[in-house]
Order: sequence, then structure tokens, then C-alpha cells
Amino acid sequence: MSDLPTLPVTFRPGRTRAVLLTAGVAIFLVISAVALALEQLGPGERLSFVLTGALIFWVLARLGRVRVVADDSGVTVVNIAGTRRLDWAEILQVNLRPGDPWVFLDLSDGTSLPALGIQPGIHKQQAIGDARALRALAEARGVRHPETTPEQDQG
Repeated sequence: MSDLPTLPVTFRPGRTRAVLLTAGVAIFLVISAVALALEQLGPGERLSFVLTGALIFWVLARLGRVRVVADDSGVTVVNIAGTRRLDWAEILQVNLRPGDPWVFLDLSDGTSLPALGIQPGIHKQQAIGDARALRALAEARGVRHPETTPEQDQG
């Protein structure tokens, strides 16, 4: 296929990531400013405000780190709580159906793995294009699954 992306390629929800990181920085700065502005707070209370702001930023940064990285040997799925490496042959099908919050990978072991790095939230057309590209790569590099059809995505 000539329309396959050049490997390695990283799929990530860019706009969602920008929103999450911007919100995280803003929340951290506002909470820290409030902690410093409230004169009746002691040092321990101020520190707890700053640590709360830092915790909120950390959670939003974890949400923003999701991605799917495809290279010659397979796919690395980075989700909120963990990372999983897959060989191309392990991926039987790439699904993004209407209403799905993100792509799901049907695997050869009978399980399904959510791939949060491709999600239609803020930029639906990019997610559909990314899902199609990942599906084309999986079909070209992995074992062809007979039930896989190009019409199974949202677009």
C-alpha cells in the first residue's frame, strides 16, 4: 500500500493533550497563588495546597501522555496506567465504531486492548484517519483477519 504512513509513527490526541496540560498548569498556578495569598494559612496548610495543585497537574499529565507508537516490529500502546508492547501479528483488528471513546485493538489472545492514543473526543476526523492508518498498517504487517473490513470505522 502506498498510503501507509512512514514508520515509526506516533498517534496521539494532540488537541486533547494541549487542553489537559494547559488546564493542569493553570490549576496548579491558581491553587498555589491562593495558598500564598491567604495570610491565615500556616506553612503546612500552604504546602498542602501546593501539593494538591501538583497532584491535579500530575493526573492531567498522565491523561495527556496517552499514545500509540507503530514501528517496524509492532505497536506500543501507552495508556493512563501502563504501557503494552504488541507484535504486529498479535493485532487482529483495529476498531473505532460510532460512539466508541477510543480505538480498541482485538488481539490474538482473545482480548481487546483500548488504545487511548486514538480518540475522537475533540478532533473526530483526525481520530478516524489515525484509526484507518493503524488498521492499514496492521493489515499490511500482521496476519490478515477475514472479518476485518474498512467500513468498520466511523467514516
